[in-house]
Amino acid sequence: KLIDGTFPDYDRVIPKDNANTATFEVAALQSALDRVTTINNERGRVVKLSLTEGLLALSVTNPDSGTAEDELPIASGADFKPIEIGFNGRYLAELASTSGTAKLHAAFGDPGSPSVWSPLDDPRALYVLMPMRV
Repeated sequence: KLIDGTFPDYDRVIPKDNANTATFEVAALQSALDRVTTINNERGRVVKLSLTEGLLALSVTNPDSGTAEDELPIASGADFKPIEIGFNGRYLAELASTSGTAKLHAAFGDPGSPSVWSPLDDPRALYVLMPMRV
């Protein structure tokens, strides 16, 4: 059935000025996500990412089960500023598993702004992830 209407301007929600960039090994990111999200429950799915130059620290806190933490090396951009940002762990895991690539490139703004993720070997693919409060 054809619906009469205008398609929303999706280009407006894609951030253009995210200066903090980092490159992740997909296999390492998936493994780290699997390890830290084992203690997640249905209410709290947030995974806190603490990015510093050359290092990503993932952490999950669950009042019932405790805390899980993991670290992995990353390649960060030239003008990288440390950032702490939270995402839904399931969304991050799905992004990593469906990207079909060995490395993901991510661009971050501030902790309240959307981030842009893309596979290094496919510039046409683009993922926008909205952050969660940490």
